[in-house]
Amino acid sequence: MAAPKKAAASTPQDKTDGGSPPEFTREQELKALRDMLLIRRFEEKAGQLYGMGAIGGFCHLYIGQEAVVVGMQMALKQGDQVITGYRDHGHMLATGMEANGVMAELTGRRGGYSKGKGGSMHMFSKEKHFYGGHGIVGAQVSLGTGLAFANHYRGNDNVSVTYFGDGAANQGQVYESFNMAELWKLPVIYVIENNRYAMGTSVSRASAQQDFSKRGASFNIPGMQVDGMDVRAVKAAGEEAAAWCRAGKGPFILEMQTYRYRGHSMSDPAKYRTREEVEKVRHDQDPIEQVRNRLLAAKVSEADLKAIDAEVRDIVNASADFAQHDPEPDAAELWTDIYR
Repeated sequence: MAAPKKAAASTPQDKTDGGSPPEFTREQELKALRDMLLIRRFEEKAGQLYGMGAIGGFCHLYIGQEAVVVGMQMALKQGDQVITGYRDHGHMLATGMEANGVMAELTGRRGGYSKGKGGSMHMFSKEKHFYGGHGIVGAQVSLGTGLAFANHYRGNDNVSVTYFGDGAANQGQVYESFNMAELWKLPVIYVIENNRYAMGTSVSRASAQQDFSKRGASFNIPGMQVDGMDVRAVKAAGEEAAAWCRAGKGPFILEMQTYRYRGHSMSDPAKYRTREEVEKVRHDQDPIEQVRNRLLAAKVSEADLKAIDAEVRDIVNASADFAQHDPEPDAAELWTDIYR
């Protein structure tokens, strides 16, 4: 398999024509719409509950970035692993984890995926091959590389999809992981979710090399820039990267050029960018509206699309109700899975 060519750069603010991505079937468009809507509505509800005081601690919302994880999941197969940082609710839902369990963990209830002890940034599901949100910036990159090493050691053809952001891309352990992954030809896709502001500083001020697809160049790791606001482009890039890894070629870097509409966390007023900038991205490139518009053009009725949204809202509302009425964990649970 020849090394893939790097796609033309594309940012939410300055989109360039890198060619049209492969078209989706009607069924793929409908699935992408539903999956992204589930994440969007879930995160909107989580923001509401945080404002009401039902969710404490840190809470980082994924609104605007939905196409990245949904497109990547469409490119993967059963057994592939996912690991990410603290902006993780969308990844959980995309891997098939239940909204009830995720929301209950946010509110610290016993029905949560970590039994109410992990909160927003620390949930896991071995069944869904989701190996966590991680609160320490960049910590998951070395762990995701370890998952790929396990696949390599066992001789299977599973791929570890390791997500991190533009801010985490400057962490030292990222490059140690790159070096080992290329030396050992590990099957890991490093997905850099470049939402352009890290915790609140523009990449133009924080990164000497702003083309994150080139971050593996000194390790001979190929990379590609992807329009992370278009779920079709994400899926196509994910399939290419996964094929590279499964062929024993080693790691691959995908820079997803995306954009978060909310602040870094719920405590961030996001004064480092203008309201006009956010609204322009929402209007021009919203990942959900892109799919919705294509479906309408394909003669899917407005009523059918509203029905999908209504179904998703019902799921999310039910999860919020469950998360507020499920009992808190018993005090005896404090030591479970902590000390033996």
